[in-house]
Amino acid sequence: MRIAQTVSGRRRWCSTTRPATPCVRSAGWCWSRTRSTRPPSGGLSQTNRAITTRFVTERRRKRKKEEVEMSDAYCSDCKRQTEVVFDHSAGDTVCSECGLVLESHSIDETSEWRTFANESGDNDPVRVGGPTNPLLADGGLSTVIAKPNGATGEFLSSSLGRWQNRGSNPDRGLILAFKTIATMSDRLGLVATIKDRANEIYKRVEDQKSSRGRNQDALLAACLYIACRQEDKPRTVKEICSVANGATKKEIGRAKEYIVKQLGLENGQSVEMGTIHAGDFMRRFCSNLGMNNQAVKAAQEAVTKSEEFDIRRSPISIAAAVIYIITQLSDDKKPLKDISVATGVAEGTIRNSYKDLYPHVSKIIPSWYAKEEDLKNLCSP
Repeated sequence: MRIAQTVSGRRRWCSTTRPATPCVRSAGWCWSRTRSTRPPSGGLSQTNRAITTRFVTERRRKRKKEEVEMSDAYCSDCKRQTEVVFDHSAGDTVCSECGLVLESHSIDETSEWRTFANESGDNDPVRVGGPTNPLLADGGLSTVIAKPNGATGEFLSSSLGRWQNRGSNPDRGLILAFKTIATMSDRLGLVATIKDRANEIYKRVEDQKSSRGRNQDALLAACLYIACRQEDKPRTVKEICSVANGATKKEIGRAKEYIVKQLGLENGQSVEMGTIHAGDFMRRFCSNLGMNNQAVKAAQEAVTKSEEFDIRRSPISIAAAVIYIITQLSDDKKPLKDISVATGVAEGTIRNSYKDLYPHVSKIIPSWYAKEEDLKNLCSP
């Protein structure tokens, strides 16, 4: 067993497997191994020094190894670099040569995998709530009483949860809307900044109390579409529609116009939506088709050069047409149907866009990717 002694503000760890008596060193007290089993009471009381003795309990008896770490540090008593031991159970850094406690009550910054759940079968280590949400009235710090699991739950917690659900919560609608936006964002693989921007847009529209009676799913999808545009990570309406819980493209378009109008009335000026470029969709479309890195690089350069010409087509249609041209010049040719599925653009629209791009192919396609002979072999529209 080990004993911690504190003398003049300094502590030492020492072993009591053999009898010990106190001995004086230059900077404090330590325990030397002699015949006596107790320190003499007179020696310490005459110096009027408080001696605090505490025993190390068996906190880690269920673990096979003691949680200690070995490292080197400078000891003020030994006057040299010695091997020190960091005891996680006590939070002490102890010199292995003289037993001097170099540092005490250290903070353990590692994870504490301990469960605070009521149910014995729940191994969830989470012990804190979610982050604060400034968009909610209570900042997202309200207490929610969890429902018990079957027969293991107590009657009191079940009743409290039922009473809480009966009460009026002004933020209940916002919480449900934020959860829906988070689900759509996860399905599209969007970053947290876009999700937060969509939540903010919906909060501003909801505060005007003029959205009652409208399609809620279309309204949330439109908020997400506008947030993607404002964060320069645009998504097509068809992509948003695929996760909009049944809302159609026409409903999302109407909801977008309504939101832009309401935000414009609130600020007194038009809402900045950001400009859509064909290059914003290029890498994602190429990834859906499984194109190699060389083809993706050529497609990005080609779509950038295409902006120098007056091609009156939507950016998505231009991106799809450029991908069609690049794949026709490569060994791994993609059929028009696959490109239509990957980009969400109709086959007829891709053909018409290809017809508009064909006169400028020699100036759009990078010279390192295709030669003039290859460009002449392209099928004429």
